[in-house]
Amino acid sequence: MPSTAAHRVRRGIVVAIGTVVILGLGVYGPATLLGPLPAATTTVIDVPATASGAVAPSLPSTGASGVTVASSEAGGAGSAGSGTPAPAAPPAGSVVTAGITDPVPLGGSTKIITALVVLSEHPIVDGTDGSPVVITAEDYADYVAYISQSARAVSFIANESWSERDMLRAMLLGSSNNHSDALARWAFGTMDGYLAAAKTWLAAKGMTGTTVVDATGLSEGSVGTPSDLTRIAQLAFETPVIAEIMAQGSATLLGNRQVENLATYLPDLGVTGLSLSYTDEAGLCLLYRAVVPVAGGATTGGDAAGGGDAAASTDPGTATIYGALLREPDYPTLEADLTALVSSASAGLKPTALTTEGTAYVEYETAWGQMAKGTAASTESRMLWATAPVEHSVSPMTVTTARAGSSVGSVTFPLPGGPVAVPLTLDSALTDPGPLWRLSHPIETISTFIASLG
Repeated sequence: MPSTAAHRVRRGIVVAIGTVVILGLGVYGPATLLGPLPAATTTVIDVPATASGAVAPSLPSTGASGVTVASSEAGGAGSAGSGTPAPAAPPAGSVVTAGITDPVPLGGSTKIITALVVLSEHPIVDGTDGSPVVITAEDYADYVAYISQSARAVSFIANESWSERDMLRAMLLGSSNNHSDALARWAFGTMDGYLAAAKTWLAAKGMTGTTVVDATGLSEGSVGTPSDLTRIAQLAFETPVIAEIMAQGSATLLGNRQVENLATYLPDLGVTGLSLSYTDEAGLCLLYRAVVPVAGGATTGGDAAGGGDAAASTDPGTATIYGALLREPDYPTLEADLTALVSSASAGLKPTALTTEGTAYVEYETAWGQMAKGTAASTESRMLWATAPVEHSVSPMTVTTARAGSSVGSVTFPLPGGPVAVPLTLDSALTDPGPLWRLSHPIETISTFIASLG
């Protein structure tokens, strides 16, 4: 009997062990052969920051001024002056400023805001002159008042029907105050309606340093910062209908009225004026675009002859800058300041290579010994003012197996004009190690399998 009992015990142990082995094999095989693999270890490669080699722009220490350089993405296809969405405001951080940075009186620069706000509500479809604008008795009374004050005014009479485009021509080329008021009231019903719309528009563009209390800028209460006005200049030139108008030396308006472009200034330097005005409170104010020659290859920007920035310039060796010079004391000073700025841009701006295709930023190594790198998918360069090195940050993806060329994250360069993100792709494949490795590495495979169960 004892031998029989011992036999039964031994048999039970064998059965139990066999059961565990059989169950283990039932799970072990699928877990190792079919389960997920451990992710590759990720190591970010220490790539030195890129030195820009550019110099800072020459801006006057007096007055209030700002300048920005068009990036290779400036000038999208959309605009407020066509049937497509308006361009986004360039980032405030992309503007270099000097002198007074607080809000200052804007003078006639205010009319550019009026034009942009009106076009945001009543865009002019390409190939058309926009909606008809009927001159009211109130509009005509304004004209008479401006004439009596010797303020800039282009004639019109009550009940005339002007095209929206001609209204803009009179306001932008001739700096006509009566057309500014009339266009604002037409677009928004009343002057108060316009001012409310302008406040909303400025807030939406992030231009918190600018306030308008009229449509003309004759009031010293219409104020703005040089940073905001530089961005407004760029927005205006990226609006095709405005860029087309400002490219004209003169225009013939309703009733054969002739108007000259009063914003024309230093065209021999590649400058296209947007607004050139003077009031006692604001001093001389100039908003402009300049296409300047630079060494080192092509960049983007508008055509110096006009026609807008909707299509980027492919001229080799040029860069486009936008700027605002406010509170200039006199014309000789304005000319000297703008000449110095254009000269510094031409001499100092150079295309800065952010990265070149194939530069490795991250390295992957699998548990089974394969290695691959995440490399820049393209070569990227930008025109920069900054003299400090261009830093970058790497955002790698988690990778287990992947084909060569797969996206594995990005490298981002936080430039003043906004971040530039370059995709990273895998330079070689990371493949499955096969059944032999899976079965012979239970710790790696089983732990990954268990982790995958949540």
